[in-house]
Amino acid sequence: MSAPPVTLIGNPVSPYVRKILAICAVKGIEVAIDPITPFRGDEAFSTISPLRRIPVWIEGDVTLCDSSIIAQYIEETRPEPSVLPASAAERAKARWIEEYADTRLFDVLGWKLFFQLAIKPRILKEEIDRDLVEQAKAVEIPETFDYLETLMPDAGFLFGTEAGLADFSLAPAFLNARVVGVEVDTARWPRLAAWLKRVEEETPLKRLNALAMASLTTKLPDQPAMIAEHGYVIAARSHDGGRAMRGPMSPV
Repeated sequence: MSAPPVTLIGNPVSPYVRKILAICAVKGIEVAIDPITPFRGDEAFSTISPLRRIPVWIEGDVTLCDSSIIAQYIEETRPEPSVLPASAAERAKARWIEEYADTRLFDVLGWKLFFQLAIKPRILKEEIDRDLVEQAKAVEIPETFDYLETLMPDAGFLFGTEAGLADFSLAPAFLNARVVGVEVDTARWPRLAAWLKRVEEETPLKRLNALAMASLTTKLPDQPAMIAEHGYVIAARSHDGGRAMRGPMSPV
């Protein structure tokens, strides 16, 4: 079987990578995965991803960085089935939710929690900023979850009966938070917890979250083989540089 024409650079532990893989699953797009972490990319990775962040989409002469740009490109080049709502107003709302997820939610659950507690000690061999973590847990996470609770539907997904861009943008970061001990309190945020359960159990994110968990417990050199065992195609060329390297916008 020939390799897919699309390569996606990025480890499935990343919520941004799972967001794109979930969209690909909905649209039936097969990709070859180069499952590197952004902190171990080689010099060629710096050229194609100047901020040294994942995911990166490579399709022929097209190379794209940033999950929002990639998601928009996929939607424009493979419009069916759409991952956006039908009306212009709701499409704008879905894009706002994506922006909130990519910036504020990941700043709190990703950079201030998962990065500090998992990436810094395991990958970068650096000390954890405990004050930053406690501030996030005590103040910023509750504020963020309070806002998300107001967005949640009574049933189904954020814009109807099928999960789409907004759902796949928000939901993945919660797995990373869970890994480092932060759950959604079902008593305080019942609608958020119920929506998250639906997304994680009834959409492609279920399989992708399982892959992310397997990646977390698999040594980096062994991850390509493990990911292949889960039924994904592995890219022929790896951009893993074999050592940790911060990007120009990495947090402290």
